[in-house]
Amino acid sequence: MDKRYDVIIAGAGPAGAQCARDLAARDYDVLVLETESEEEFPRQSNKSTGGTFPSMLASFGIPDDVVMHFTDKVVLESPNDHFVNQQAGAVLEFADFKRFLVGDGRNSGAEYRFDARVTNPVIEDGKLVGVTYDGSEIAYGDIIVDASGPSAPLAKMLGVSDLQRENQAIGVEYELEGVDLHGDGHTDLTDAMMLRLDHDIAPGGYSWIFHTGEDTVKVGLCYIQNDSHDRYATDDMGIDDYLNHWLETDMRFENATRLEDKQHRGSAHIQLPGKLSTDRFMAIGDTVPTVDPIWGEGIHKAMRSARAAAVTADKCLTENDTSAENMSTYDDLWHTNVAPRSKARLLIAELLYLAPNDRYDAFMRDLRKADMNTLKNANEGNKLALVKLFKPSDIPLLLRFAKQWYRDGFRGPS
Repeated sequence: MDKRYDVIIAGAGPAGAQCARDLAARDYDVLVLETESEEEFPRQSNKSTGGTFPSMLASFGIPDDVVMHFTDKVVLESPNDHFVNQQAGAVLEFADFKRFLVGDGRNSGAEYRFDARVTNPVIEDGKLVGVTYDGSEIAYGDIIVDASGPSAPLAKMLGVSDLQRENQAIGVEYELEGVDLHGDGHTDLTDAMMLRLDHDIAPGGYSWIFHTGEDTVKVGLCYIQNDSHDRYATDDMGIDDYLNHWLETDMRFENATRLEDKQHRGSAHIQLPGKLSTDRFMAIGDTVPTVDPIWGEGIHKAMRSARAAAVTADKCLTENDTSAENMSTYDDLWHTNVAPRSKARLLIAELLYLAPNDRYDAFMRDLRKADMNTLKNANEGNKLALVKLFKPSDIPLLLRFAKQWYRDGFRGPS
């Protein structure tokens, strides 16, 4: 009989590789199966803008040499205004970051097999015992983790995934040089991560400029095909058309050039999660909707979900109990430590993207007047803090939001 592993992980993205790091460091036998070839990795899956915060680097022992540029402020832009918050950040070279996680996990004893596409769970006597990959190959394990992203083959077949197609956000990003970070009429974006709310650029979503050093940036946009996208989008424009339109009309990009082979595409689901685990199984990272619903930050949450899964696996294997009840420890950790107040934050996100452009301009003025505790609490999903940011003139917007939320059956965005 082939070697049996303590844990098998499908996918070597940040969540899968971090889970392998944590478990291998605890001396568990871990196998990671990754679809891409080792020579190409992570060319096909280099999908993230790489924006995160120093707290993530410190929490997970990530070295500075995978960081393209450290930033010291977050800028929010609307069509005609902006707000600056002094907050340290880090823009990762995402491919280097992923390769570090894999290498470090291997150094701790995790086994990796590349060119190994996971296709199905293996069920024997009604019990999950492993996975098939590359068609007919089988790997056996006591716990299986799906970290394969939105495709979620194992989670779907085991009835854990509840990802809805209409809740899928898509994004595209280029890397540029020759960008004017001090553009007339705009705030200085030197050492900044900027997010822009503007339906003319990203209908139903947001766009960004992340400074990556000297005159280089990552620039992109994403949106979900929600009510605002339907209302503001132009029928014959796709996501690349919107990004190119922004590059052609914003003077900051007038003398900029795209860096060759530096284009990234990705998708994630913005919705409430359903089940997260079952007997001998957990779904982590973007296999469940882990991306922050408001600002789209996914790396830190993916890493947290990986750690929660590793803690759960350690507990269940130590107790020799991998039942659904014991595995639900992961669900508890996810809702407590990975994405607390997820429903409230999803409510805020939906409401935010329903607002028209002129309300975004007013919102920037409101943010400058608010105290920092109000901003922090609102961002964390505190409804009382959120109320402080709204005015009587927002009643029509709130009513439209309530109708949409009721229409969707309180399930999330549509």
